[in-house]
Amino acid sequence: MAPMTGAAALDRARAEPLWAQLLADLRRRLDTGEFADAFPGELALVGEYGVSRHTVREALRRLRDEGTVVAGRGRSPRLAEPTEIRQPLGALYSLFSSVEAAGLSQRSVVRTLEVRADGVIAARLQLEESTPLVYLERLRMAGTSPLAVDRVWLPERIAAPLLDVDLTHTALYTELARSCGVTLTGGREDIRAVVPSAAERDLLAVGPDVAAFAIERLGLLGTEPVEWRHTLVRGDRFSVTSDFSSRGGYRLGLAR
Repeated sequence: MAPMTGAAALDRARAEPLWAQLLADLRRRLDTGEFADAFPGELALVGEYGVSRHTVREALRRLRDEGTVVAGRGRSPRLAEPTEIRQPLGALYSLFSSVEAAGLSQRSVVRTLEVRADGVIAARLQLEESTPLVYLERLRMAGTSPLAVDRVWLPERIAAPLLDVDLTHTALYTELARSCGVTLTGGREDIRAVVPSAAERDLLAVGPDVAAFAIERLGLLGTEPVEWRHTLVRGDRFSVTSDFSSRGGYRLGLAR
C-alpha cells in the first residue's frame, strides 16, 4: 500500500493537543519526502489543516528546535540541511564545542557522578587498582535529540571538586580547568564502528539500522594519564575529519 500523502485530519476530540497532532503529521509527511521541493509556509498550513496560526507556530517551533526546519523572522520555513557534528582528528577537541559549532544547543543529562574503584580503568591510568576514581556518565544532547553516551573516569585526587559541579550545560574540560586547575595537554584516541546494544539504542533513540562510533580516549597532563573516556556517539550525526598534506600525510592504524 502506498503511503498516504497530503494532510491528515486532526481530531479535536482527542486529548492530544492539536499542535502535537500537527507535529506528528508533519513528521510523517517529511519522512515520505513530501516536502522535498519546498516546505509550506505558516498560512498554507493554517489553511490545509484548518487550525490557528498559534497551533502551526507551536508545531514549527518544535521542528525548528530539533533542526528539521529553519525559519527566520519574516521568512517562510524551509527544510534544514542535514546537521552533522564534525570532530577533528589530531586535536584535543570538546564535544560541547563541536555541537555548538554545528549551530545546535547542547546539554547533558547526568546519569551518574560518583567516586568508585575500577581496577581495569585504574590500570589504564597507570594507578593502583584500588585508587578511587571520579566516574561521570552523561547522555549528551544536540538540539532536542540524543547524540552520545559519554563515560569518563578521572583520579579522585585531581577531580574531586567536580562532584559539586552542575555538568548539565558546561564542558568537562572547562570545569576541569576552572574547578580543579587541570588542563589536559594531549593524549591518544581510538575510534571504531560498533553496533549499539538494545539498551544503548534506547538511550540514543536510534533504530537497529544505525551504527555508532565507539571513541576511547586516554587524556594526558604532560606525560601523566589523568583521563580515561569512552564515548558512544550516533553514526548518523557524527563524522571525524583530518587535514593532510603531501609532506606530512596522515596515519591510519589497524584495529587491534
